[in-house]
Amino acid sequence: MKAARIALRNAAPLAAGSASGSVSANVNASGSAGGFTTNSGAGTETTKEVERLSRFSPSPLSIKQFLDFGSTNACEKTSFSFLRHELPVRLANILKEIDLLPSLLLGTTSVHFIDAITKIRNRHHSVMPMMAQGVLEYRDSSKMDPCINHNIQYFLDRFYMNRISIRMLINQHTFIFDSSNVCNPRHIGCIDPCCDVVDLVYDAFQSSQMLCDQHYFASPELKITQINAKAAGKPIYIVYVPSHLFHMLFELFKISDRGGGVPVRIIERLFSYTYSTAPKPVMDNKNTPMAGFGYGLPISRLYAKYFHGDLNLYSISGYGTEAVIHLKALSAESVEKLPVFNKSACKRYQTCIEADD
Repeated sequence: MKAARIALRNAAPLAAGSASGSVSANVNASGSAGGFTTNSGAGTETTKEVERLSRFSPSPLSIKQFLDFGSTNACEKTSFSFLRHELPVRLANILKEIDLLPSLLLGTTSVHFIDAITKIRNRHHSVMPMMAQGVLEYRDSSKMDPCINHNIQYFLDRFYMNRISIRMLINQHTFIFDSSNVCNPRHIGCIDPCCDVVDLVYDAFQSSQMLCDQHYFASPELKITQINAKAAGKPIYIVYVPSHLFHMLFELFKISDRGGGVPVRIIERLFSYTYSTAPKPVMDNKNTPMAGFGYGLPISRLYAKYFHGDLNLYSISGYGTEAVIHLKALSAESVEKLPVFNKSACKRYQTCIEADD
């Protein structure tokens, strides 16, 4: 039987209620950043534009700012103006890091990073499997060097965090201003100001249960213990993006077991994109592989970190491994954690190379 414990503490980083008071949302683009050139024959101009835009730092927003803008100042023109500047800046920042990756990885047949970035901008659903397949091909085609592994891990963490942030901006805009999108009337864009944590736990468990039944023809039951330290006996509600929390919970349920735990020294390896205990997945157009890419935990941790939370694993020898999701208690403190291309980022890619000289 799966046991899910949900706790709400007064000042802990675990999920809690919304922030009180008001924080004004600053959604004006700083500087003079502009959009990418659209002339298909102007490759040089596009390169120059990426170079220029990468000099701007992304403008992180808090959940409180998303809510304030969506509920009280919902102006489509202002949102469009912000996205027109902000999206190219976020894309350019991650594009500049591609040249710092191993040439072997850039040459794998399934991963073309510039195309992947473009597909992210177009919200293409196959970006993640394509990137994962490319990393698997690289892992199988050459001996994995620890320094190169470090660079791949560092880049993919930033790449996918960038992708999460871009999808958040686009979804928030389209959910609010596109009348063809049918959304929960309680939601503000893709944010639920009163997200029922227990309901999400049930939904995530049921989805993982169906997948487990499909692959293993059996699945455990679920037992939930809910502890609300701020209001004993009452349900726990948080201000959050339900799809993000669902993703984290679904992945944790999917890989949860009582396998006797793992050595403490390899806990961090479980978050590596090049590590998986499952057989290599077989890709087809009909079924999504249960496991094998090794992306479940690292992507889930990125979702948690996106608004400055975290996901931690604690191994219990002889029993199994516990997972704890930390979320910011106040929506004003739940600020986007965005990758920025700068000298410090460049040094992270060069550290291992210099150490070998």
